[in-house]
Amino acid sequence: MTTEYNAVITEFDPIIGLETHIELGTKSKMFCSCSAQFGGEPNTFVCPVCLGMPGSMPVVNRVAVESTIRMGLALNCSIVPWCRFARKNYFYPDMPKNYQISQYDEPLCINGYLDVTVATENGPQVFRVEIERVHMEEDTGKLLHAGGAGRIHGATHSLVDYNRAGIPLIEVVTKPILGTGVLAPEVAKAYVAELRDLMRALGVSDVRMEEGSLRCDVNVSLSRPGEEWGTRTETKNVNSLRSVERAVRTEMIRQADRLRAGERIIQETRHFNEETGDTTSGRSKEQAEDYRYFPEPDLVPIAPSEAWIEELRGTLPEIPSVRRARLQIDWGISDFDMQSLVNAGALELIVASIDAGVQPAAARKWWTGELTRVANERHCELGDLTVNASDIFEIEGLISAGDLTDKMARSVFEGLLDGEGSVSQIVSQRGLVVVNDDASLIAAIATALADSPDIAEKIQGGKIAAAGSIVGAVMKATQGQADAAKVRTLLLEQLGVTE
Repeated sequence: MTTEYNAVITEFDPIIGLETHIELGTKSKMFCSCSAQFGGEPNTFVCPVCLGMPGSMPVVNRVAVESTIRMGLALNCSIVPWCRFARKNYFYPDMPKNYQISQYDEPLCINGYLDVTVATENGPQVFRVEIERVHMEEDTGKLLHAGGAGRIHGATHSLVDYNRAGIPLIEVVTKPILGTGVLAPEVAKAYVAELRDLMRALGVSDVRMEEGSLRCDVNVSLSRPGEEWGTRTETKNVNSLRSVERAVRTEMIRQADRLRAGERIIQETRHFNEETGDTTSGRSKEQAEDYRYFPEPDLVPIAPSEAWIEELRGTLPEIPSVRRARLQIDWGISDFDMQSLVNAGALELIVASIDAGVQPAAARKWWTGELTRVANERHCELGDLTVNASDIFEIEGLISAGDLTDKMARSVFEGLLDGEGSVSQIVSQRGLVVVNDDASLIAAIATALADSPDIAEKIQGGKIAAAGSIVGAVMKATQGQADAAKVRTLLLEQLGVTE
């Protein structure tokens, strides 16, 4: 934690709020039968409805409504007995109709909460994040700005792809999150991570932030203790867990600098720069926004019955927090260790590896050791690394068969991360072969003992730990391709020493 951030916390109290947009993984769009598949040639998954053609009529996607109810139930929300859609009117090129079908003052799910856990020096701490609403709407199209480093500022022209227009989009809005103090950035990150895991467990979305199926708007304000809440800013479309944390921290520092200088905070949207970690001004929101909401005349209200809600409640899976508690018992690890796995983004990767056949201890070792180190060096999420559960299963199989050592396995991971091919290809290309025959190892041991005759005397005199230097010499001589445990056993046998 930086000195600069510490100074902010001693002077100001942060208030954060998070608006998370989740694209549902339905086969078709929210109000038409066009494919909701990600990608595709631009403007091929479109029809008169999602292009806003005159006379076209929307029809609600039942699966999207069911998914939203399940999301609300999992977030401990009340499901309202009656709600309806509204038209949110505004002009922007990515909205074919010049309005968005959304929900305004009558959302489907209200007043929920999600508990999140953050690791602290005094152990895990639980924060309850209250949910104000979960509502349905349709996504917009996608603008591609040519020039200007992908942003509209400085672009020479823009292209629009309407494939995404009309995809079911669910917005989860928190109430102001108070009392986070120094942990505000970590709480924001933990909340989005927990929400992502919950949606994944429900199977309603792939929640791939890199593809835009989960996007987060980060609201931050500062106030001095005892003063009224400060003016908030809204950093738009933050698209990674790490960036959510950085956006909160950066905005807190920026606002504090201006408040200390006697300047006022402008209520505005801001953009987060992934490369620098800075935020830049977007659009002022100081004037009241009037989207001219009015009820959508082409869609009937939604009135879910109690029977339907209870039927959907019965489809809810084991929620992530309960699952983590069960896994913690199964694996025999502490609260701190489990929270460390969650914070590192390693839990699901470990579970996937175990499901692929890797032993739990081995899966934890690789994901929280070597691979976490690489992710930190590359400033990316663990899940972004080009290593998967089947790779680890194959590597562990080679280690168990005596064909790879742990050191050689690290070389295989290096090859995988550098895109050198499959596990077997990397083993072959890098010449990773364990020196395993006794004759070669005994010869190497003899050479090492000849170079250090005093070590043999120490070992035979009872200082078994001195064997480590001979084992190290043999490993060096074989370029790390010997089995260290076997070298040690052969060394002690050669010297007639038993432990």
